[in-house]
Amino acid sequence: MSVTSKDVKKTEGVTWRRYKDGQTEEDYRSNQDKIFQAGWTHKCPEYMLSTPPCQGSCPAGEDIRSYLNIVRGIEKPPVGADGKPTMPWEEYAWRRLTEANPFPAVMGRVCPAPCESGCNRNQVEENVGINSVEHYLGNWALEHNLAFAQPTKDTGKKVAVIGGGPAGLAAAYQLRLKGYGVTIFDDHAELGGMMRYGIPGFRTPRDVLDGEIKRIVDLGVETRLNCRIGTDISMAEIEKTYDAVVMGLGAQGGRSLPVDGADAPNCVTAVAFLRAFNEGRLQHVGNKVVVIGGGDTSIDVATVARRLGKITNASSTDLPEMVLAGHAAHDVASIAARQGVEVVLVSRATIDKMAANKHEIEQAKAEGIEIVGGVTPVAVIKGADGRATALRVAEFEMVGNETKIKEGTEVDIPGDLIVSAIGQAVDFTGLEEFNNNKGLIRADKNYRFPGKPNVFVAGDVIRPHLLTTAIGHARICAEGIDEFLSGEEVDKRPKVDVHHWDMIRKWMESGHDYQERHGQQWGTSGDKGLLHNFEDRSGRYVIPSTELFLGHFAKTPRNQRGVTVLNKDSALGNFEDRLHALDDKQVVAEAKRCMSCGLCFECDNCVVYCPQTAVFKVKKKDGPTTGRYVDTDYAKCIGCHICADVCPTGYIQMGMGD
Repeated sequence: MSVTSKDVKKTEGVTWRRYKDGQTEEDYRSNQDKIFQAGWTHKCPEYMLSTPPCQGSCPAGEDIRSYLNIVRGIEKPPVGADGKPTMPWEEYAWRRLTEANPFPAVMGRVCPAPCESGCNRNQVEENVGINSVEHYLGNWALEHNLAFAQPTKDTGKKVAVIGGGPAGLAAAYQLRLKGYGVTIFDDHAELGGMMRYGIPGFRTPRDVLDGEIKRIVDLGVETRLNCRIGTDISMAEIEKTYDAVVMGLGAQGGRSLPVDGADAPNCVTAVAFLRAFNEGRLQHVGNKVVVIGGGDTSIDVATVARRLGKITNASSTDLPEMVLAGHAAHDVASIAARQGVEVVLVSRATIDKMAANKHEIEQAKAEGIEIVGGVTPVAVIKGADGRATALRVAEFEMVGNETKIKEGTEVDIPGDLIVSAIGQAVDFTGLEEFNNNKGLIRADKNYRFPGKPNVFVAGDVIRPHLLTTAIGHARICAEGIDEFLSGEEVDKRPKVDVHHWDMIRKWMESGHDYQERHGQQWGTSGDKGLLHNFEDRSGRYVIPSTELFLGHFAKTPRNQRGVTVLNKDSALGNFEDRLHALDDKQVVAEAKRCMSCGLCFECDNCVVYCPQTAVFKVKKKDGPTTGRYVDTDYAKCIGCHICADVCPTGYIQMGMGD
């Protein structure tokens, strides 16, 4: 609540805020001359915490702005009794990041980073390299053997997690932190799901994956491997034994080509191909491989095939389809003299519209993979022995929802291994009651299975998508289960459903207590640590670039990670990690490119440009300054809103006094 000059004793030399009926903020924002001549309104500044678009675009819900602000040094680690930080900034940033995502080293390598597409810096220059900061923090934590803090409570209740992939592991992590006993059931020999069996090791090194999984298990998570729910143990028994269930079984079945001839034995799915490779059973392929897809999985298949190559004089038992079917496994010794193979990737989308990451497409081309876009499979051509010899494709056009082939454009692409990377499917054996007749599980907005209040759903069983999406589902599942098992209503999810920076938590983390005050207050109160007219809109508002003062930000070159670029020859047999993390200086420099949208980053603009000296910096001795670096003396403020106009982050908004 604001005050007028009649409410307080007038001070010499102070110009009092005045009121003028009929004036709006738009009137003044459209006339910058009036603003910078100290024009006035009846409005005064408020401090509005909003969600930055990077966080709003992150399916995992990471508090991206927070950990970037820690890396750049704006938000400091807590200080101990000795006056020294209780942990390095790297650890503090990692702990903030992993509140949402327990796999930063993995996701820092493979996530397509939708957060970067949403980054407001795109309106100035190239986006902030958020993914590269995540990569660095994940690596640093593994190198320094960081562990998650053990649960501080035990609820005495148990949750079964079906599936040990990204959704199941992330759900187990969140639930253990809340004090629940967790058992993961998985029908594989190792945990990881598609992170282990669907992504090549040269994109996700196995020591990195194992390290991040181990941290979760070390929280006290029990595991039952090589155990399938629905066959080895019934779902009814699981529901009877456990207080709640998370269904995160993933979509680990591949979709076959829906064309004639696709039943050929050497016409296989990408899921089967990548699993055989990641398990070490598939060590080489045939002379020519044709991949159908256009997404990241198709790129993975194509680049794996280029690396595997072929061997001469392969026997019939060495055929890739024999390995994929589990009838054989290649002898590692046989690959000593491997040779290169031709790989063609076919996509219905044109190359510029393919769903795969653009840098992955360019890398595939550099490795000698031919990409043919804008064509659709028509048929698999078989030889006399019933094996595929070619894939027939043609140009097409869409007529409504139907594909119409352009006559005379058919072309046969030779291949002795044809791999379909057109999608994934869920295996519902023994769990048929959950099938929505579309091969997925239907869930409500809280990821709860309708009709079963104790069953929650996460990951690709809802909709095959990104690993980061599955991690985000798991977080919401865990929160819903916690509410359900605590006897509470499962709350409606916020409009902006991500992790948010919490000023009160930051205040208490630094050893301070707090007291909320509502209703009318004096704007001139001098209480230590008091923040006037702060509003947290982060749960409902993503701040656009139009709310920022973009003129503040100078163009600064992005700190790019190094990438080992292979060619057709060097790709053969090369299974090394291609992506090189930034060093500490580079990662700090990259974090400093963040515009901290929706939260003060302590630039001093408002203090410098205020013509009334109404805006002032708070004293650091009174508590942490993040989010409360400045305050306003409302007895001096005239409502000129210069502070709001020069605020780079959009944290200062004019509204008080409405």
